[in-house]
Amino acid sequence: MCRGLWWCAGLCEFDGGGVDHGGRPVARTGTGCVGPSRDGRTPGAARCPRARGRAGWSIACCTDRRAIRAYAAWASRMSWVTGIPVRALEAYAYAHAVMATSRPSCQLSWATLAGIAAVESKHGTIGGRTLLADGRPSTPIIGIALNGTNGTRAIAATDGGRLTGDKIWERAVGPFQFIPSAWAIWRTDAHGDGMTDPQNIDNAALAAARYLCAGNRNLAGGQDWLRAILSYNNSLDYARNVYGYAQAYARSAQTIG
Repeated sequence: MCRGLWWCAGLCEFDGGGVDHGGRPVARTGTGCVGPSRDGRTPGAARCPRARGRAGWSIACCTDRRAIRAYAAWASRMSWVTGIPVRALEAYAYAHAVMATSRPSCQLSWATLAGIAAVESKHGTIGGRTLLADGRPSTPIIGIALNGTNGTRAIAATDGGRLTGDKIWERAVGPFQFIPSAWAIWRTDAHGDGMTDPQNIDNAALAAARYLCAGNRNLAGGQDWLRAILSYNNSLDYARNVYGYAQAYARSAQTIG
């Protein structure tokens, strides 16, 4: 597993507009927040300066969802070949683009984010849910109590149940299954609207991207990729599952001309 991650590095650059020859997501121009860079290869998510305030890490200039929806054409075509909901793909593409400009050395691909979300929540559709236009699942995704049973580690609630409704035990929440104590560190505002809801797939995908890229990792290399996934969930079986999904999605992307 994890040798020759051609899809990690290969899917980290963008060309043209809409979809490039490798099936990579490319923002439409004229969105206000995202557009082509000078070389035409990297989306202009860097035009939105990062800011950290009371609402957590955010893209300060993107005060609406136009930046995420800029990838709608790519997401629509990719959905046909991957089976991933369009709305989820928009979130993964945007997180990919933000990290490609803010942390290019990480070389995070949308396929890795999609692999994680597939395992964690079926892209926000677990349990028959649907992913709504605003990026939230039709009903909140809240995991089992982390109380030391069912193979879990006992973790006491850290937020008084604000995100989970459980004042005693932590529970993982949202499409990327952050526990509240982790969300307190990595909470992200992908829209610049002051909201850091982990149920929102845009916020959660970008937070997961930041988490995976921590520690100056280069995810184009197998060892750093594996370390990043194991830091998310310390299980080799989990890593294998994520890898399987991510590789399948990346191969599907290559079929789009």
